Amino acid sequence: MDTVRWGLLSTANINKRLIPAIRASARGELVAVASRKQNAADAYAAEWGIPLAFGSYEAMLASGEVDAVYIGLPNHLHSKWTIHAVEHGIHVLCEKPFAITLHEVDQMIEASRDNGCILAEAFMYRHHPQTRTAGEWVRSGKLGDISVIRGVFNFNMGTRNNIRLVPEWGGGSLWDVGVYPLSYAQYLMDGPPVWVFGDQWVGPSGVDESFTGSLHFANGTMAQISSAFRTPWYTHVDILGTKGRLVMNRPFTGLVEGERKLTFIDETDVHQEIPVVEQELYLGEVEDMHAAILDGKPTFIGLEETRNHIRTVLALYESARRGERVYVEEIS
Repeated sequence: MDTVRWGLLSTANINKRLIPAIRASARGELVAVASRKQNAADAYAAEWGIPLAFGSYEAMLASGEVDAVYIGLPNHLHSKWTIHAVEHGIHVLCEKPFAITLHEVDQMIEASRDNGCILAEAFMYRHHPQTRTAGEWVRSGKLGDISVIRGVFNFNMGTRNNIRLVPEWGGGSLWDVGVYPLSYAQYLMDGPPVWVFGDQWVGPSGVDESFTGSLHFANGTMAQISSAFRTPWYTHVDILGTKGRLVMNRPFTGLVEGERKLTFIDETDVHQEIPVVEQELYLGEVEDMHAAILDGKPTFIGLEETRNHIRTVLALYESARRGERVYVEEIS
């Protein structure tokens, strides 16, 4: 096999990001889409020029027509359909958050290994050259010892008719966008924090519509993260070290021409813009799957790292519930 045949498991809006990335890759081919109703799948396939349309998720998985699927379903369905896919011998790129319990995460990992399938979490920003550059700066010591990492991802939801506001579906700002600065901090620190403290504003929806969290790492580094559905769109990451800081104004999202900046500010407050090679935001995660499936390479985001993402989120929610610090090792 020298080409991966992709299927979209659902007609979720996020597919609009994946479709151009799959088609931009020399080793990927988008061949199928599945919906819960045949007429919806047919309409979507016609709109996007997709050859095959299936009227159920199970039908596509059993068809033999796809090698890999992208799962962009609501959070509470990630585990179920990931497991179904790998049991059919199909590789899975699963949208973040990977799952909403550690038990689900462990079931997904076990199923993928039992069936010899590639399984990866879809954190698109992690594959972008800017993120890799920031990681290199931290690991090379250019910033000195890292004192604080600050990250934020906020947006104003507007309409209240949104699956992000359904508690039993894994709704909440931390699950939806707070996982971005959380995962960034754990990437830079090569693992999860020792303990966390979380605080939240729970709206009438019953989910956290604003969340702030402190992450405390074994080496003394602290991370401060925040997320919200209640303010105008804003993303930012600062990495503060003893020799200066890196500042990113678009750490997680696609390019608006001329807006993405990665800036180093040294001890004397001199600003230096660091060049970043631009690429289509979602292409990296697709190419990473191709390398794993076709070349046998490990995925850039490993399953242990993914498990630690979920574990830290759960620790933050537990801390917000109890009003006290929670050690991540308590979460099992």
